[in-house]
Amino acid sequence: MSSLLAQPIDSTFYVHTSDNVDLYVHIKGQGQPCLYLHGGPGSGSTWMQDLGGSILEKYYTMIYLDQRGVCKSSSPTPNDASSYTLDRQVEDWETVRQLLGIDSWFLLGHSFGGLLEMGYWQRHSEAIKGMIFMNCTLSMEASFRDSWLPTAIKILGDKVNPKALDTSLPIWDRMTSVFPLLNNDNRWQIFTPNKEANDRVDSWEYHKDCKQHGCGDIVLTIDDYWQDFRLLTSDVSVPVLFFFGRFDHSVGPDFYKGVHFPNAIIVGADCGHFPFLEAPEDLHQALQCFQSFSSH
Repeated sequence: MSSLLAQPIDSTFYVHTSDNVDLYVHIKGQGQPCLYLHGGPGSGSTWMQDLGGSILEKYYTMIYLDQRGVCKSSSPTPNDASSYTLDRQVEDWETVRQLLGIDSWFLLGHSFGGLLEMGYWQRHSEAIKGMIFMNCTLSMEASFRDSWLPTAIKILGDKVNPKALDTSLPIWDRMTSVFPLLNNDNRWQIFTPNKEANDRVDSWEYHKDCKQHGCGDIVLTIDDYWQDFRLLTSDVSVPVLFFFGRFDHSVGPDFYKGVHFPNAIIVGADCGHFPFLEAPEDLHQALQCFQSFSSH
């Protein structure tokens, strides 16, 4: 491990990629290095650092990174699907790892970040010491079909667009049919029963420095991210913590039943999508247990 990460650190810098993107990186914490892969796609890393960092940084030297085209990182040229493939994103993270002189590190993903973790594992399993999935989906189609959309339909009731009920349509067409009727007054119920937690994450206070989120619209058009990575979980040999919320309908309360990591701790908590706000003690205990589990 690089001497840069051998002691508690609080450092911000940019990493320049081979295709001229400047990636924003903030390192803070102590212990083994851990790369944070944010969700969204396009949510950025600042709010997790601000709201969850006091927990995560007790266990790991967290490497918070805004992915290309997101928040404080610059956008690629061309700013289209060719610049946002999983291959290209993984190359970014490998550039950061090598610059820091890290032989191998932990990954921590939130939400959509679970897909990114699995994509990284597919390409560079040798660089990964362990994987932490915090309220993550490993199949967008399954989460949308089995939980997100049914919850949205229930919320909207008789106002729902009939297209959302048509199971012969592609899942994305069904989802986009309900988007116009979802807003700040009702959408939070998909993610959590705790509106205050949802509002804190969405607060402008935690996104005011984000200049862009637009890459999400591009990423969602790329087939790479629509794989069902659950089918690969039985091949993952590194230690895994799979943490889920029993009231998280964006991923699905029962989604964990479809993952089959052979070397895993699976923890469910009475929370929605934001355990660092809704169930911090449960998250603390899970990370403490996983730290011991992954050290053997």
